[in-house]
Amino acid sequence: MIGLVIVSHSNKISNGIVDLCYQMAGKNIKIISAGGTSDGRIGTDPIFIKEAIEKANDGDGVVILADIGSSIMSSELAIEMLEKDLQEKTYILDTPIVEGAVAVAVQACMSNDIQEILNVAEEARQTRKIS
Repeated sequence: MIGLVIVSHSNKISNGIVDLCYQMAGKNIKIISAGGTSDGRIGTDPIFIKEAIEKANDGDGVVILADIGSSIMSSELAIEMLEKDLQEKTYILDTPIVEGAVAVAVQACMSNDIQEILNVAEEARQTRKIS
């Protein structure tokens, strides 16, 4: 199963997104919160994110959804610290963190096909809320 990691500068935000995803998609997926720093402050921590990726991994890969700026840089650093085989199966998604996380969580419950998950994330990125 594809695992999800939610990276936010705020632990409260990432925990809330994880809760929402479980409510929408069910509990048959691993979604790990990597919000804030490992010592509870606002910010991001590549080592904390790396550990979350490793927890989320069941062998099929991991997708990361991140909020702003440095959360992407910290996620990229975290991926560089992983074992090579997991690096190759870890993706940072360019999608809105809430909408993308829910869509990806639902899709990941139905399929381990990474391309389908990437497609769902892209659809979430392009979907307008107001027309």
